[in-house]
Amino acid sequence: MFLLSATNEANHDEPVNLVTMDRLSPRAGYTLPVFACAAAIAALRHLQTTAPLRAVQVDLLEPPQTVDISIEQVAKLKPDAALAITRSDPGDNLDLTRHTPVWAMVEWGAADQSEPILLIGGEGIGKHQETGQPAIYAYARRLLLTNLERWLEPEKTIRVWLILPEGRDLAQRTSNQAFGIVEGLSLLGTTGVSQPLSAPGQLEVYREELRQKSDRFDCLVFCVGENGLNLIQQMGANPAQLVKTANWLGPLLVEAGIQGVQSILLFGYHGKLIKLAGGIFHTHHHVADGRIEILTAHCAKAGLLTQDLQAIATCATAEDGLNYLRSQDAETASDWVERVYGEIAHTIDQRTQNYIRLHSTHSVSIGTVLFDRDRTIIAKSRTGDTLFEQVLLG
Repeated sequence: MFLLSATNEANHDEPVNLVTMDRLSPRAGYTLPVFACAAAIAALRHLQTTAPLRAVQVDLLEPPQTVDISIEQVAKLKPDAALAITRSDPGDNLDLTRHTPVWAMVEWGAADQSEPILLIGGEGIGKHQETGQPAIYAYARRLLLTNLERWLEPEKTIRVWLILPEGRDLAQRTSNQAFGIVEGLSLLGTTGVSQPLSAPGQLEVYREELRQKSDRFDCLVFCVGENGLNLIQQMGANPAQLVKTANWLGPLLVEAGIQGVQSILLFGYHGKLIKLAGGIFHTHHHVADGRIEILTAHCAKAGLLTQDLQAIATCATAEDGLNYLRSQDAETASDWVERVYGEIAHTIDQRTQNYIRLHSTHSVSIGTVLFDRDRTIIAKSRTGDTLFEQVLLG
Protein backbone atom coordinates (compact mmCIF):
# COMPACT_ATOMS: atom_id res chain seq x y z
CA MET A 1 0.00 0.00 0.00
CA PHE A 2 1.13 3.56 -0.60
CA LEU A 3 -0.34 7.04 -0.14
CA LEU A 4 -0.68 9.90 -2.56
CA SER A 5 -1.15 13.30 -0.96
CA ALA A 6 -1.49 16.84 -2.20
CA THR A 7 -2.45 20.27 -0.93
CA ASN A 8 -5.33 22.49 -1.97
CA GLU A 9 -4.06 25.09 -4.43
CA ALA A 10 -6.36 27.76 -2.93
CA ASN A 11 -5.32 27.11 0.64
CA HIS A 12 -1.91 25.47 1.14
CA ASP A 13 -2.74 24.83 4.80
CA GLU A 14 -5.80 22.71 3.95
CA PRO A 15 -4.88 19.15 2.90
CA VAL A 16 -6.79 17.32 0.20
CA ASN A 17 -8.14 13.88 1.17
CA LEU A 18 -5.45 11.18 1.02
CA VAL A 19 -5.96 8.57 -1.68
CA THR A 20 -4.99 4.98 -0.90
CA MET A 21 -3.87 2.71 -3.73
CA ASP A 22 -2.75 -0.90 -4.06
CA ARG A 23 0.63 -1.62 -5.58
CA LEU A 24 -0.18 -4.24 -8.17
CA SER A 25 2.17 -7.20 -8.53
CA PRO A 26 3.46 -7.87 -12.04
CA ARG A 27 1.30 -10.43 -13.84
CA ALA A 28 2.69 -13.62 -15.34
CA GLY A 29 1.53 -14.77 -18.77
CA TYR A 30 2.28 -17.61 -21.16
CA THR A 31 5.02 -18.21 -23.72
CA LEU A 32 4.39 -18.14 -27.47
CA PRO A 33 4.32 -21.96 -27.89
CA VAL A 34 1.29 -22.13 -25.55
CA PHE A 35 -0.79 -19.92 -27.84
CA ALA A 36 0.31 -21.82 -30.93
CA CYS A 37 -0.75 -25.03 -29.18
CA ALA A 38 -4.11 -23.57 -28.13
CA ALA A 39 -4.87 -22.49 -31.69
CA ALA A 40 -3.94 -25.94 -33.01
CA ILE A 41 -6.17 -27.68 -30.45
CA ALA A 42 -9.10 -25.42 -31.34
CA ALA A 43 -8.64 -26.00 -35.07
CA LEU A 44 -8.49 -29.78 -34.61
CA ARG A 45 -11.58 -29.88 -32.40
CA HIS A 46 -13.51 -27.66 -34.80
CA LEU A 47 -12.48 -29.93 -37.65
CA GLN A 48 -13.89 -32.88 -35.70
CA THR A 49 -17.15 -31.33 -34.43
CA THR A 50 -17.62 -27.81 -35.92
CA ALA A 51 -18.64 -26.75 -32.41
CA PRO A 52 -17.91 -23.07 -31.61
CA LEU A 53 -15.04 -22.68 -29.14
CA ARG A 54 -14.40 -19.72 -26.87
CA ALA A 55 -11.47 -21.35 -25.05
CA VAL A 56 -9.45 -24.55 -24.90
CA GLN A 57 -7.44 -26.23 -22.17
CA VAL A 58 -3.69 -26.62 -22.64
CA ASP A 59 -1.50 -28.89 -20.52
CA LEU A 60 1.66 -26.82 -20.09
CA LEU A 61 3.80 -29.85 -19.15
CA GLU A 62 6.36 -27.43 -17.72
CA PRO A 63 5.10 -26.55 -15.16
CA PRO A 64 2.68 -29.48 -14.75
CA GLN A 65 -0.61 -27.58 -14.88
CA THR A 66 -3.56 -27.11 -17.22
CA VAL A 67 -4.71 -23.62 -18.21
CA ASP A 68 -7.58 -22.12 -20.21
CA ILE A 69 -6.56 -20.14 -23.29
CA SER A 70 -9.09 -17.92 -25.08
CA ILE A 71 -9.80 -18.51 -28.75
CA GLU A 72 -10.57 -15.42 -30.80
CA GLN A 73 -11.89 -17.09 -33.97
CA VAL A 74 -12.24 -20.56 -35.44
CA ALA A 75 -13.69 -21.66 -38.78
CA LYS A 76 -13.54 -24.34 -41.42
CA LEU A 77 -11.66 -23.30 -44.53
CA LYS A 78 -12.75 -26.40 -46.45
CA PRO A 79 -14.20 -29.79 -45.47
CA ASP A 80 -10.82 -31.18 -44.41
CA ALA A 81 -9.17 -28.07 -42.91
CA ALA A 82 -9.91 -25.59 -40.10
CA LEU A 83 -8.22 -22.41 -38.89
CA ALA A 84 -8.14 -21.05 -35.33
CA ILE A 85 -6.77 -17.75 -34.03
CA THR A 86 -5.69 -16.67 -30.57
CA ARG A 87 -3.55 -13.80 -29.30
CA SER A 88 -0.32 -13.84 -27.34
CA ASP A 89 -0.45 -12.66 -23.73
CA PRO A 90 3.02 -12.71 -22.10
CA GLY A 91 1.77 -10.99 -18.93
CA ASP A 92 3.63 -7.94 -17.72
CA ASN A 93 6.84 -8.81 -19.54
CA LEU A 94 8.45 -6.31 -21.89
CA ASP A 95 7.62 -8.61 -24.79
CA LEU A 96 7.12 -7.49 -28.39
CA THR A 97 4.73 -10.41 -29.08
CA ARG A 98 2.06 -8.93 -26.80
CA HIS A 99 -1.37 -9.23 -28.49
CA THR A 100 0.13 -10.57 -31.70
CA PRO A 101 -2.26 -12.97 -33.49
CA VAL A 102 -1.28 -16.64 -33.49
CA TRP A 103 -2.87 -18.86 -36.15
CA ALA A 104 -2.97 -22.61 -36.59
CA MET A 105 -4.46 -24.43 -39.55
CA VAL A 106 -5.12 -28.14 -39.10
CA GLU A 107 -5.76 -30.36 -42.10
CA TRP A 108 -6.45 -34.09 -42.25
CA GLY A 109 -3.31 -35.91 -43.38
CA ALA A 110 -2.85 -38.76 -45.80
CA ALA A 111 -3.20 -42.35 -44.65
CA ASP A 112 0.45 -43.03 -45.50
CA GLN A 113 1.76 -39.98 -43.62
CA SER A 114 5.00 -40.95 -41.85
CA GLU A 115 3.88 -39.64 -38.45
CA PRO A 116 0.43 -38.93 -36.96
CA ILE A 117 1.11 -35.21 -36.44
CA LEU A 118 3.22 -33.21 -38.87
CA LEU A 119 4.19 -29.73 -37.66
CA ILE A 120 4.83 -27.16 -40.40
CA GLY A 121 6.24 -23.67 -39.96
CA GLY A 122 4.08 -21.27 -41.93
CA GLU A 123 4.35 -17.52 -42.55
CA GLY A 124 6.07 -15.67 -39.71
CA ILE A 125 7.65 -18.74 -38.14
CA GLY A 126 11.41 -18.33 -38.37
CA LYS A 127 13.69 -20.71 -40.22
CA HIS A 128 17.21 -21.88 -39.50
CA GLN A 129 19.25 -20.07 -42.12
CA GLU A 130 21.56 -23.01 -42.78
CA THR A 131 19.01 -25.83 -42.95
CA GLY A 132 15.73 -24.11 -43.80
CA GLN A 133 14.03 -26.02 -40.98
CA PRO A 134 11.34 -24.16 -38.97
CA ALA A 135 12.46 -22.72 -35.64
CA ILE A 136 10.09 -24.85 -33.57
CA TYR A 137 12.16 -25.94 -30.59
CA ALA A 138 11.97 -28.97 -28.31
CA TYR A 139 9.51 -27.68 -25.72
CA ALA A 140 7.14 -26.29 -28.36
CA ARG A 141 7.18 -29.59 -30.27
CA ARG A 142 6.57 -31.64 -27.15
CA LEU A 143 3.78 -29.30 -26.04
CA LEU A 144 2.00 -29.48 -29.40
CA LEU A 145 2.39 -33.22 -29.92
CA THR A 146 1.33 -34.16 -26.39
CA ASN A 147 -1.78 -31.97 -26.39
CA LEU A 148 -2.87 -32.81 -29.93
CA GLU A 149 -2.41 -36.56 -29.48
CA ARG A 150 -5.07 -36.46 -26.76
CA TRP A 151 -7.68 -35.26 -29.26
CA LEU A 152 -6.54 -37.16 -32.34
CA GLU A 153 -8.59 -40.23 -33.14
CA PRO A 154 -6.80 -43.57 -33.71
CA GLU A 155 -5.64 -44.16 -37.28
CA LYS A 156 -6.07 -40.44 -38.09
CA THR A 157 -3.25 -38.13 -39.19
CA ILE A 158 -3.07 -34.35 -39.35
CA ARG A 159 -0.86 -31.62 -40.74
CA VAL A 160 -0.54 -28.51 -38.57
CA TRP A 161 0.51 -25.18 -40.06
CA LEU A 162 1.67 -22.69 -37.41
CA ILE A 163 1.41 -19.09 -38.56
CA LEU A 164 2.44 -15.74 -37.06
CA PRO A 165 1.07 -13.11 -39.49
CA GLU A 166 3.17 -10.38 -37.87
CA GLY A 167 6.17 -12.60 -37.20
CA ARG A 168 8.32 -11.47 -40.10
CA ASP A 169 8.00 -7.80 -39.12
CA LEU A 170 8.44 -8.45 -35.40
CA ALA A 171 11.60 -10.47 -36.05
CA GLN A 172 13.30 -7.31 -37.31
CA ARG A 173 13.21 -6.04 -33.72
CA THR A 174 14.88 -9.12 -32.21
CA SER A 175 18.36 -10.66 -32.23
CA ASN A 176 17.05 -13.81 -33.97
CA GLN A 177 19.08 -13.20 -37.10
CA ALA A 178 22.22 -13.01 -34.99
CA PHE A 179 21.65 -16.69 -34.19
CA GLY A 180 20.80 -17.74 -37.71
CA ILE A 181 16.99 -17.53 -37.49
CA VAL A 182 15.49 -15.64 -40.44
CA GLU A 183 12.07 -14.68 -41.84
CA GLY A 184 10.22 -14.81 -38.52
CA LEU A 185 10.08 -15.58 -34.83
CA SER A 186 11.10 -18.76 -33.03
CA LEU A 187 8.77 -20.94 -30.99
CA LEU A 188 11.34 -21.06 -28.22
CA GLY A 189 11.30 -21.71 -24.49
CA THR A 190 11.52 -24.39 -21.84
CA THR A 191 8.32 -23.59 -19.97
CA GLY A 192 4.76 -22.49 -20.63
CA VAL A 193 4.72 -19.69 -18.06
CA SER A 194 6.19 -16.32 -18.95
CA GLN A 195 7.36 -14.74 -15.72
CA PRO A 196 7.77 -10.95 -15.69
CA LEU A 197 11.50 -10.28 -15.62
CA SER A 198 10.79 -7.08 -13.73
CA ALA A 199 9.03 -8.94 -10.91
CA PRO A 200 10.97 -8.97 -7.62
CA GLY A 201 9.77 -12.53 -7.05
CA GLN A 202 11.44 -13.72 -10.25
CA LEU A 203 14.75 -12.16 -9.26
CA GLU A 204 14.44 -13.86 -5.88
CA VAL A 205 14.11 -17.23 -7.62
CA TYR A 206 17.37 -16.59 -9.47
CA ARG A 207 19.05 -15.45 -6.26
CA GLU A 208 18.00 -18.58 -4.39
CA GLU A 209 19.38 -20.79 -7.15
CA LEU A 210 22.65 -18.85 -7.02
CA ARG A 211 22.87 -19.24 -3.22
CA GLN A 212 22.44 -22.99 -3.47
CA LYS A 213 25.11 -23.31 -6.15
CA SER A 214 27.54 -21.02 -4.34
CA ASP A 215 27.62 -23.55 -1.49
CA ARG A 216 28.80 -26.25 -3.91
CA PHE A 217 31.18 -24.48 -6.29
CA ASP A 218 33.97 -21.91 -5.94
CA CYS A 219 33.50 -20.94 -9.61
CA LEU A 220 30.13 -20.36 -11.29
CA VAL A 221 29.33 -19.82 -14.95
CA PHE A 222 26.90 -17.00 -15.72
CA CYS A 223 24.92 -17.32 -18.96
CA VAL A 224 22.37 -14.69 -19.99
CA GLY A 225 20.26 -17.04 -22.12
CA GLU A 226 19.66 -20.48 -23.54
CA ASN A 227 22.29 -20.19 -26.28
CA GLY A 228 25.13 -19.85 -23.80
CA LEU A 229 23.76 -22.54 -21.52
CA ASN A 230 23.36 -25.03 -24.34
CA LEU A 231 26.74 -24.30 -25.91
CA ILE A 232 28.86 -24.63 -22.79
CA GLN A 233 27.05 -27.81 -21.78
CA GLN A 234 27.82 -29.26 -25.21
CA MET A 235 31.46 -28.42 -24.54
CA GLY A 236 31.37 -30.48 -21.36
CA ALA A 237 30.55 -28.08 -18.51
CA ASN A 238 28.70 -29.38 -15.47
CA PRO A 239 25.07 -28.11 -15.70
CA ALA A 240 24.96 -27.76 -11.91
CA GLN A 241 27.69 -25.12 -12.14
CA LEU A 242 25.74 -22.92 -14.57
CA VAL A 243 23.55 -19.97 -13.61
CA LYS A 244 21.02 -18.51 -16.04
CA THR A 245 20.83 -14.81 -15.30
CA ALA A 246 18.40 -13.56 -17.98
CA ASN A 247 18.86 -9.78 -17.90
CA TRP A 248 19.43 -9.64 -14.12
CA LEU A 249 23.23 -9.68 -14.45
CA GLY A 250 23.87 -6.75 -12.12
CA PRO A 251 21.88 -7.94 -9.08
CA LEU A 252 23.14 -11.52 -9.47
CA LEU A 253 26.77 -10.43 -9.73
CA VAL A 254 26.34 -8.50 -6.49
CA GLU A 255 24.62 -11.49 -4.87
CA ALA A 256 27.54 -13.69 -5.91
CA GLY A 257 29.90 -11.30 -4.14
CA ILE A 258 27.79 -11.33 -0.99
CA GLN A 259 27.69 -15.13 -1.02
CA GLY A 260 31.46 -15.33 -1.23
CA VAL A 261 31.76 -16.82 -4.72
CA GLN A 262 35.47 -16.82 -5.58
CA SER A 263 35.23 -16.60 -9.37
CA ILE A 264 32.68 -16.19 -12.17
CA LEU A 265 33.02 -17.06 -15.83
CA LEU A 266 30.83 -14.80 -17.99
CA PHE A 267 30.00 -16.92 -21.04
CA GLY A 268 27.80 -15.35 -23.66
CA TYR A 269 26.98 -13.87 -27.02
CA HIS A 270 29.18 -10.85 -27.74
CA GLY A 271 26.20 -8.73 -28.74
CA LYS A 272 24.81 -9.07 -25.23
CA LEU A 273 27.84 -9.09 -22.95
CA ILE A 274 29.45 -6.16 -24.75
CA LYS A 275 27.06 -3.93 -22.78
CA LEU A 276 29.03 -4.72 -19.61
CA ALA A 277 32.10 -3.14 -21.19
CA GLY A 278 30.08 0.09 -21.22
CA GLY A 279 28.94 -0.25 -17.62
CA ILE A 280 25.42 -1.44 -18.50
CA PHE A 281 24.56 -4.19 -16.02
CA HIS A 282 20.87 -4.65 -16.79
CA THR A 283 21.04 -5.97 -20.32
CA HIS A 284 17.44 -5.78 -21.54
CA HIS A 285 17.25 -3.54 -24.61
CA HIS A 286 14.26 -1.70 -23.14
CA VAL A 287 16.51 -0.48 -20.31
CA ALA A 288 19.64 0.56 -22.17
CA ASP A 289 21.52 -0.15 -25.36
CA GLY A 290 24.90 1.09 -26.47
CA ARG A 291 26.40 -1.90 -28.25
CA ILE A 292 27.50 -0.15 -31.43
CA GLU A 293 28.82 2.83 -29.49
CA ILE A 294 30.84 0.56 -27.18
CA LEU A 295 32.22 -1.42 -30.11
CA THR A 296 33.14 1.78 -31.96
CA ALA A 297 34.91 3.18 -28.90
CA HIS A 298 37.04 0.04 -28.53
CA CYS A 299 37.86 0.10 -32.23
CA ALA A 300 39.03 3.70 -31.85
CA LYS A 301 41.12 2.75 -28.84
CA ALA A 302 42.73 -0.04 -30.89
CA GLY A 303 43.65 2.47 -33.64
CA LEU A 304 41.17 1.66 -36.40
CA LEU A 305 41.16 4.25 -39.19
CA THR A 306 38.51 6.97 -39.23
CA GLN A 307 36.75 5.67 -42.33
CA ASP A 308 36.49 2.22 -40.73
CA LEU A 309 35.23 3.70 -37.47
CA GLN A 310 32.51 5.46 -39.44
CA ALA A 311 31.56 2.16 -41.06
CA ILE A 312 31.40 0.41 -37.68
CA ALA A 313 29.33 3.25 -36.20
CA THR A 314 26.66 2.80 -38.89
CA CYS A 315 26.35 -0.98 -38.51
CA ALA A 316 22.85 -2.16 -37.61
CA THR A 317 24.03 -4.84 -35.15
CA ALA A 318 27.12 -5.85 -33.21
CA GLU A 319 27.29 -8.95 -35.40
CA ASP A 320 27.55 -6.71 -38.46
CA GLY A 321 30.37 -4.82 -36.73
CA LEU A 322 32.20 -8.06 -36.02
CA ASN A 323 31.83 -9.13 -39.64
CA TYR A 324 33.19 -5.79 -40.84
CA LEU A 325 36.29 -6.30 -38.71
CA ARG A 326 36.62 -9.81 -40.09
CA SER A 327 36.46 -8.48 -43.65
CA GLN A 328 39.21 -5.98 -42.83
CA ASP A 329 41.37 -8.76 -41.38
CA ALA A 330 40.85 -10.84 -44.53
CA GLU A 331 41.69 -7.94 -46.86
CA THR A 332 44.69 -6.55 -45.01
CA ALA A 333 46.02 -9.59 -43.10
CA SER A 334 45.39 -7.67 -39.87
CA ASP A 335 44.15 -8.88 -36.49
CA TRP A 336 41.47 -6.33 -35.61
CA VAL A 337 38.99 -8.94 -34.29
CA GLU A 338 41.54 -10.35 -31.88
CA ARG A 339 42.72 -6.94 -30.73
CA VAL A 340 39.33 -5.27 -30.38
CA TYR A 341 37.44 -8.18 -28.85
CA GLY A 342 40.36 -9.14 -26.64
CA GLU A 343 40.22 -5.62 -25.20
CA ILE A 344 36.43 -5.79 -24.85
CA ALA A 345 36.70 -9.06 -22.90
CA HIS A 346 39.38 -7.54 -20.65
CA THR A 347 37.25 -4.42 -20.08
CA ILE A 348 34.24 -6.59 -19.15
CA ASP A 349 36.40 -8.35 -16.54
CA GLN A 350 37.57 -5.08 -15.03
CA ARG A 351 34.24 -3.26 -15.01
CA THR A 352 32.42 -6.29 -13.60
CA GLN A 353 34.94 -6.76 -10.79
CA ASN A 354 34.65 -3.08 -9.91
CA TYR A 355 30.85 -3.26 -10.03
CA ILE A 356 30.76 -6.16 -7.57
CA ARG A 357 33.28 -4.51 -5.25
CA LEU A 358 31.35 -1.23 -5.32
CA HIS A 359 28.00 -2.78 -4.44
CA SER A 360 28.99 -5.64 -2.15
CA THR A 361 32.46 -4.68 -0.80
CA HIS A 362 33.61 -8.17 -1.89
CA SER A 363 36.15 -9.12 -4.55
CA VAL A 364 35.36 -11.76 -7.16
CA SER A 365 37.67 -12.91 -9.94
CA ILE A 366 35.92 -12.43 -13.30
CA GLY A 367 36.70 -14.02 -16.64
CA THR A 368 34.91 -13.49 -19.96
CA VAL A 369 34.37 -15.71 -23.00
CA LEU A 370 32.50 -14.29 -26.02
CA PHE A 371 30.97 -16.20 -28.92
CA ASP A 372 29.36 -15.16 -32.20
CA ARG A 373 26.08 -16.02 -33.94
CA ASP A 374 27.56 -19.31 -35.17
CA ARG A 375 28.42 -20.21 -31.57
CA THR A 376 32.11 -19.89 -32.37
CA ILE A 377 34.25 -18.46 -29.58
CA ILE A 378 35.80 -15.21 -30.75
CA ALA A 379 37.56 -13.90 -27.63
CA LYS A 380 38.62 -14.83 -24.11
CA SER A 381 40.11 -12.60 -21.49
CA ARG A 382 43.22 -13.96 -19.78
CA THR A 383 41.21 -14.91 -16.69
CA GLY A 384 38.40 -16.15 -18.89
CA ASP A 385 40.74 -18.57 -20.63
CA THR A 386 41.89 -19.99 -17.28
CA LEU A 387 38.39 -20.33 -15.83
CA PHE A 388 37.05 -21.80 -19.08
CA GLU A 389 39.62 -24.60 -18.96
CA GLN A 390 38.85 -25.24 -15.28
CA VAL A 391 35.11 -25.44 -15.93
CA LEU A 392 35.50 -27.89 -18.82
CA LEU A 393 37.92 -30.08 -16.86
CA GLY A 394 35.47 -30.17 -13.96
